[in-house]
Amino acid sequence: MSLDTFQLDPKSWLRAGGNRGKVPEIIDQLFSERGWVETRIDVHHQGHLYGANKRLTRTLDPLVMEGYLVDNFKGRVVVDVEWNAKDGNLDRDLAAYRTWHEAGIISAAVLITQDRLRLRDLARRLWQDYQETLPIDLQNSKLPIDVGTSTTTNLEKAQMRLRRGVMGTCPVLVVAATEATWKASPSRARNLRRPHLWQAGHVHASVYHRH
Repeated sequence: MSLDTFQLDPKSWLRAGGNRGKVPEIIDQLFSERGWVETRIDVHHQGHLYGANKRLTRTLDPLVMEGYLVDNFKGRVVVDVEWNAKDGNLDRDLAAYRTWHEAGIISAAVLITQDRLRLRDLARRLWQDYQETLPIDLQNSKLPIDVGTSTTTNLEKAQMRLRRGVMGTCPVLVVAATEATWKASPSRARNLRRPHLWQAGHVHASVYHRH
């Protein structure tokens, strides 16, 4: 399992990086090494009209539903890493999962994201602790990432949409990094112990499936 080896390293996490940043790249690489590929999924529908004698009378123009590049695809499962994008991405993802599942293209989908509130508190502790190791004239209390915004993709936003059933009947597994996913480093936070990673009780994982 790719996530068994993943640790949230402050060197890649607490750095400016736009919509995705370094963390999704690391996770995607773990999946890529195991045969998962970035894939665009388009769906083509075409209607055929038949008369009472069951003979074809007309073929309608095809209807093309353009998809988007999913981060990881293998077999019949999609895995998207929605780490720090606009939360509207979740609407796009879940609506697409529904369409693809109903069309018989995928069997399930996985969303990997972050538990914003729990990681926010950890980021602030780590950054403060790190600043204390620097000379006073080099200290900067402002984090290099925005941990206060609630308009980016995170566990809370995903759960809200899943409870509304945006994904239809498609089974969706949501995996969220928490403070226990942190790769503990004595130089970054001296008083916090090293946790076990990505195990029950440390990573928030929820399965949503509507019949």
